[in-house]
Amino acid sequence: MRTYDFAPLYRATVGFDQIADLMDRVTATDTNANSYPPYNIEKTDDDAYRISIAVAGFSDADLSVDVKDRSLVVSAKKAEEEGKTYLHRGIATRAFERRFHLADHVVVTGASHADGMLHIDLVKEVPEALKPRRIEIASQKAIETDVVDAKAVN
Repeated sequence: MRTYDFAPLYRATVGFDQIADLMDRVTATDTNANSYPPYNIEKTDDDAYRISIAVAGFSDADLSVDVKDRSLVVSAKKAEEEGKTYLHRGIATRAFERRFHLADHVVVTGASHADGMLHIDLVKEVPEALKPRRIEIASQKAIETDVVDAKAVN
């Protein structure tokens, strides 16, 4: 496995801490990490996304979707049913927590649970102040005609 040293990035840049932290998180992710429950991330529009998580066996009351510190945290706790004896248990309904780090200006707009799938809709809402805009260039003549004649005081 390759390891990368991001120290030069830290000492040669200012204000890019989030990118360096993201790179550290990505490279530190264990390839044998838990893949339960399976999920999809799809782009539904230019600025819209949907995360679909397979949560068969969980009810709405068992599931929790929270946004904390620019992270989307999806978790579930299933109460063990006592008194049941399984000959084979292939349906996993164990507790889990899945974390998704959200980019700037990405907000969760809703969540729905149907047919064993939890769908979480997200939208990237860039504020007007950060959107590109065209600045009108005024001609010198327009500026001169707007000047009002004034007499010097004193």
